[in-house]
Amino acid sequence: MIKIYNSLTNKIEEFIPLRKNEVSMYVCGATVYNYIHIGNSRPVIFFDTVARFFKYMGYKVTYVSNFTDIDDKIINKAKEENVSEAEISERYIKAIKETYRKLNCLPHDANPKVTENIDGIIQFIDLLIKKDGAYVIDGDVYFDVSKIADYGQLSGQTIENLMSGARIDPNEKKKNPIDFTLWKKTEEGKQWDSPWGLGRPGWHTECVVMIDSIFKGPIDIHGGGLELKFPHHDNEIAQSICAHNHKIANYWMHNGRIDMSGEKMSKSLGNVIWADELLSRTSYQVYRLLILNVPYRQPLDYKEELLVQATTDFEKIQRTYVSLFRKIDLEFAEMSPTNGLVDSELLSLQSAFIEAMSDDFNTANAITAIFAATKHVNLLVRHGKTEGDVLKQALKMLDGMLWVLGINIELDRLTNEEKELIFQWQEARKNKDFTLADTLREKITNKGIQL
Repeated sequence: MIKIYNSLTNKIEEFIPLRKNEVSMYVCGATVYNYIHIGNSRPVIFFDTVARFFKYMGYKVTYVSNFTDIDDKIINKAKEENVSEAEISERYIKAIKETYRKLNCLPHDANPKVTENIDGIIQFIDLLIKKDGAYVIDGDVYFDVSKIADYGQLSGQTIENLMSGARIDPNEKKKNPIDFTLWKKTEEGKQWDSPWGLGRPGWHTECVVMIDSIFKGPIDIHGGGLELKFPHHDNEIAQSICAHNHKIANYWMHNGRIDMSGEKMSKSLGNVIWADELLSRTSYQVYRLLILNVPYRQPLDYKEELLVQATTDFEKIQRTYVSLFRKIDLEFAEMSPTNGLVDSELLSLQSAFIEAMSDDFNTANAITAIFAATKHVNLLVRHGKTEGDVLKQALKMLDGMLWVLGINIELDRLTNEEKELIFQWQEARKNKDFTLADTLREKITNKGIQL
């Protein structure tokens, strides 16, 4: 049984999919006016891991994440560089997709863009107006939050509290200061024609339309960073209730932010570490371990010591994996399964991993389970009488657990010549001919063979 902390109910709940053995999942993606920093990459890595675990458990997963490719920040960037918004957005979409690849994320099933969904957005806003959930003033369209009885349910906000804290602008056109924009009349940046005049959509409408366009109804999981709970996700829910009488998703998931010395990491504050910059000085495996070693709902305070620790952690895992892989390759590569031996301890360790991931995707405990597995694997490798079947079972288990975390360790099978070289080295060590052993080890290293 997989359990999820549902941000909508603030409870751990059993995951029951809308369709048996299928998972539909949507995660809010980037606004494409710059590269992504490590804070932006946390949901990318975490929800990729969520999708992987569901697949590991046998579910068919449809995972979608969008690109917001029209926004004030994109317009301002285009003006600064004297280029079109399309040039800015396409540049950063290409760059961000490349960062996803570097992070070893599985390709999304779709990456919808706002500019490709304008007709649907206009039709949706028109539906909200017809359902008396929105109103038009001077070419702008606003959502009337007073029409939703439990507006703010995701974040725990209430209309009364929001109204009491709202600043009233005497020139404000809206009925209520907390009503939000669905369509913005504008003379700046790219515009589209609509029944209300030239303009562009408001941010909060886009995801609702794209989700409905792709999934044709409610989905299992809607995810994103904690900062999106209010107002973005609350506003998505409000619109969906008004238009479709459902809350978009049965389970809402939000990851904690990444801080720098206790301060929110943000492009506007300038205290960011760019994802590509970190990937230029470490491997994606280390990067993912760094992110996943903290439970996803907790904040992560980035320090260089965390990178050092993640590096050490990965090297331990890698050493075990390489030694297991090489032992199988050298001694059991050609062996067909014989007696089908199963190591009960391996099964127990795999169960511990699954149990951790099934408990609200507790990746920190899952990594602990992997380390327990590596200790047992080391014992199996060192024990001269371990059966080949058991070693192959261990490799398959490690491959699966590491794959869930998005960590691949790729090694080539040895040629007969390379195997002979290693056998000679092992024999030299056995005979305590250390001069020859050192010479052979140097040849092995020069061939790029990991042992």
